[in-house]
Formats: sequence, C-alpha cells, structure tokens
Amino acid sequence: VIARWVEQHGEDFSDFGRKNCFQLNDTHPACAVPELMRLLMDEHGLEWDDAWDVVTRCMAYTNHTLLPEALERWSVGLFSRLLPRLLDIIYEINARFLKLVDQQWPGDVAMRREMSLIEEGDNPHIRMAYLAIVGSFSVNGVAGLHTQLLESGLFKHFNTLWPRKFNNKTNGVTQRRWLSHCNPGLRELLNETIGDGWQKDLTKISDLASHATDADFRKKWIEVKRQNKARLSDLVVAETGVRFDTSFMFDVQVKRIHEYKRQLLNVLHIVHLYDRILRGETAGMVPRCVLIGGKAAPGYHVAKLIVKLINDVAKKVNNHPAANDLLKVVFFPNYRVSSMEVICPATELSEQISTAGKEASGTGNMKFMMNGALTIGTLDGANIEIRENAGAENFFLFGLNASEVTELKKDYRPNEIIAADDDIVRIMNLLESGHFNPDNPGLFDLLTSGLRNPQDPWVTIADLRAYINSQAEVAKAYQDVDHWNQMSILNTAGSGWFSSDRTIQQYADDIWDVRPLS
Repeated sequence: VIARWVEQHGEDFSDFGRKNCFQLNDTHPACAVPELMRLLMDEHGLEWDDAWDVVTRCMAYTNHTLLPEALERWSVGLFSRLLPRLLDIIYEINARFLKLVDQQWPGDVAMRREMSLIEEGDNPHIRMAYLAIVGSFSVNGVAGLHTQLLESGLFKHFNTLWPRKFNNKTNGVTQRRWLSHCNPGLRELLNETIGDGWQKDLTKISDLASHATDADFRKKWIEVKRQNKARLSDLVVAETGVRFDTSFMFDVQVKRIHEYKRQLLNVLHIVHLYDRILRGETAGMVPRCVLIGGKAAPGYHVAKLIVKLINDVAKKVNNHPAANDLLKVVFFPNYRVSSMEVICPATELSEQISTAGKEASGTGNMKFMMNGALTIGTLDGANIEIRENAGAENFFLFGLNASEVTELKKDYRPNEIIAADDDIVRIMNLLESGHFNPDNPGLFDLLTSGLRNPQDPWVTIADLRAYINSQAEVAKAYQDVDHWNQMSILNTAGSGWFSSDRTIQQYADDIWDVRPLS
C-alpha cells in the first residue's frame, strides 16, 4: 500500500490516513500499528507526531472475544529478540498514552497500571488488544450485547477516555454460500415462490413470511427438509457408523469445544433423556438425533475431556435397545466447513446455549436460522438479534441473562440446586457412578467437580433446569408439524439482517468511508 502511495504521491503522506484503512481483525494483526510507525519514520522520514497522525487515522480494530484470556499477550522478552525496533516504538506509544491517562485520572497509579500497554511483572507482556485500541480510530464489537459489554466491562476505561471510538457491527454470513449453495432444494423453492432477488439482497427474503400459513407451501418446505435430513443421515453413517432416522428431530450443536459454549449442558440433557428412557418415563418424548461437533484446542484438556464424555455417552445410548426408537447421539469427527454445508440445511433445532455474556456473536446461529432451524438459546451474542428478527414466539429462550449471571456469581450454590431437583440428582449420579466409563473410573471427575464448584464461571447447573424445561417445550412444539414448520419458515423469513452484505456495507459506510463504483 505504501509503495503504491509513494508511486502516486511521492513522500507526501498528509492524505494517506483519509485514503486508506486497515481493519485489524482481532488482536492477531496488532503489530500493524507499530510497523506502520516504523515504516513512516525510519523509511520515509516522518516525525513522530506526523506518523502517529497518519496511523491513527487509518487503523481500525474489530474485537471478537469477551474472554480476557483470549486477548493476545506477548512477552517483552520475545519482542526484544525478534522485533526490537517495534518494541522501542511500542514503549514510546505507551509513554505518550499514559500521559493521556494521567490527564484523565491525575495521580491514579492503579489506573496507569491497569491501562498500560505493558503488563508489568517478573515476565512483562505487551497487551495487544490495548495496542490495537490506542492505535485505532474505531473499535467495534460484533453483536449488540458484545459491544455493550466491551464498553461497560472489558474496555470500560478506554470507552471513558474515547467514547466516540466504540461502535457495533453485528456479524453476518453470506446467503450465497450458506443458503443458495449449500441448500439447493430450498434455493429452488425460494426462487419459485418469491423470486431470486434475495440472493443479492437478503432483505427480500422477508417476502417469505406471507407463505408461512400456506398449507401447500409448507408441504414443499417439509419435503426439502426431509431430503436434506436424508443427505445428512448418509454423511453421519459414513463418518460414524451410526444411522440417523430422518423421522427423528435433528438436534445440532456444532462449534469450537469450549466450556463457555456449554457442550456439557447439552450432554447433561442427553443424559436426562437417557435416564427417562431407562425408567420408562417416555410420555411426550419426541425421538431425536443429537449431533455435536467441533474442534478442541491442542492444549485444552477440559475440552478434550468433554469430547471424550460425548463419545462415551453416545456409545452407551446408541447400544441400549430401549433407546433405539427414541434417541441417537453422535460426536461428528473432524467438523469442517464442507460438513457444515450438509449439516446446516438438515438441522431442525439449533443449540446456541452459551453462558450469557460470554459469546461475542456467533455465526453458526445465523446459518442455522437462515436454513429454517429453530433456535434454543440464551440471551447471548447475536442470539438476541436472532430472537428479535425471528419473533420471540419462534425462539426457545431459557436461562439467566448476562447481568443475572454476574449477580449469581456472588453467591452461587450449585450443590443446593442439584440436591433440590430429582432429575438433576439422577443425571449427576449416572455421571459420577462411572456408568458411562466403567473401564476408566474417575475419568470425568474433573468435569463433575467443575459443575459442583461454586466458582464455576459458566454456571452450568444454574441453567440446567430451565434448559430441560425449554427442551420439553421444543418436543411439544415439534409434535405440531404445521406450527413447527410455520415457525421454521418465519425464521428463514427473518434472516435478512444477518447477511454479511449488510455487515460489510456498515463497515464501508461507518468506518472505511468507501463508496461503490458505478
């Protein structure tokens, strides 16, 4: 970019910041801030103030996480060996920034320490998110709640210092891949019903809503879903050896394996259904196939243990003759985009069950909604906007909201919750007795002790009863075929807001200041 600029404008960088914008996609490219300073000063002769003016007019930062541990921190020692000049520049950026902090909070040493780009200690680290914020003119979150929590929590002092810097850009997904390409049956049905304009302008998909009460249209809708379920059933049996019955509800949770995403909550419900089957209490139970998929980070022991538990529970369920007609469970191996292109169109229930206040946005939730899945979820990330756009009556809401989670943590007593609920007692007994791991006693003690721990940051037990009750509502709704498919159609009809076309247009208008060529 600089080479092209110099070719056209020589060494005059006065307008560079207005004509160029670099969007820092999370903290990974935060070194762009000191690197552009280095290039401008060391190779093009600008003074510090002029270079900093250029940098802070063309850098913008998107944050993608609310988890402090997910924000990159790199050791000063590593920087001094590999990028010594950038380290010099970062120290100077920090020194000048801390003068601003002193002006805002005179004499507040604790605030200086808290906001410094350098986390002090025996092994000092550079806070890359702070570097990105200080060096950017725009900082955005990726869902309404996410941005609100950044402003009031993770980056609250920066928001106090620069309130106009923060803004929201809710994520989106492209309907051309995540509906048109991956769901050809639905694409053709949409095209013949409302025309093909939705492929370029997803807001036009709202025209579908008027067809939700059309019985003939619903029959076509059901047939498309049946074909997609058959396609997924073939993929699942090829990958796992387990055959999904297409007459069962397809209940899906696919995403990174992480404690905050609460695959464990899903497993607890599966164990609950299995316990009901063992006791013969199957009245009102809708047969369901549960698919869970996702990757666990190499060093994330608890995530890998959750994967092991899912597989062990699945093995027990799938080999129990009493469960054959009511429940199938698989952990889908090597979950990937090409798999999602088959999973997404076939899904009927989308599991978006993270602890409220932990998920930045999510995009799988949007892909499922776009393809007519109904969501069971918490008020977290983009779930909130999905519920608003689909209609609260077409979304299965459960659990604590973000502020309630914060309040509960002051005095969380999971063992009292467990003891007061017979269903949860039985779930925990099955897990703690080694029923699913007879050859490896104690294997899942880390997980069960975590659930019982009053310091459990994910408060899984607190939401379990509400989740079980909401799943019962799901089962009841699924038995009314016409109404379920009406809700499904309205979810697709309400998905127009979640196109990445809208997201990119907002970045273009509000941050990059670019206009399309005629």
